[in-house]
Amino acid sequence: MTNVLVVEDDDLIRSVLVKALGGAGYTALEAVDGESAHAILSTISDVDLMLLDIGLPDTDGLTLLREARSHGFAAPVIILTARDSVANTVEGLDSGANDYMVKPFRVPELLEHGGMRLDIRTRRVEVDGRIQELTNREYSLLEMLLRHKGETISREQLLESVWGMDFDPGSNIVNVYIRSLRRKIGENKVQTVRGVGYRVE
Repeated sequence: MTNVLVVEDDDLIRSVLVKALGGAGYTALEAVDGESAHAILSTISDVDLMLLDIGLPDTDGLTLLREARSHGFAAPVIILTARDSVANTVEGLDSGANDYMVKPFRVPELLEHGGMRLDIRTRRVEVDGRIQELTNREYSLLEMLLRHKGETISREQLLESVWGMDFDPGSNIVNVYIRSLRRKIGENKVQTVRGVGYRVE
């Protein structure tokens, strides 16, 4: 699985990027400043891409980039910044960046699969072109499965993500909601992996 290092001190931007990357099947590694980014780069050898904010609290992002390149970091780097002048772009590329994205930028807000469309912003769900009303729990359950499509998600993982850590692990609530969800979106949309959990292919 591809590892993407997100170096961004803005909590909201970082969380949106991490969520989008996870939903696309990537492993997101988080750093809030230059020091934590250095720590990750020095301990994890298989970072495949870095998304790098220039305005970090403890260092300039371009300084971090130049240092990383000088120590042999060869993976692609995309600069994330509010500085949109040509001079800033050239400086970023000269420092070793492969591309440059100016804030604000849009992260995809739709999850689509097998005739289903989930609008993450409005929490609206369409199934085969028709709006389908889901409860908050049903929506969260479906979103979790779609963000990890192709993976088998255990009952315990679903309980933790959708209901929280303090929910009774012996409860059959997941089974109940899966049945309800299937009635609304289609019996074959969610598959049961016997003895393991559920998945969307």
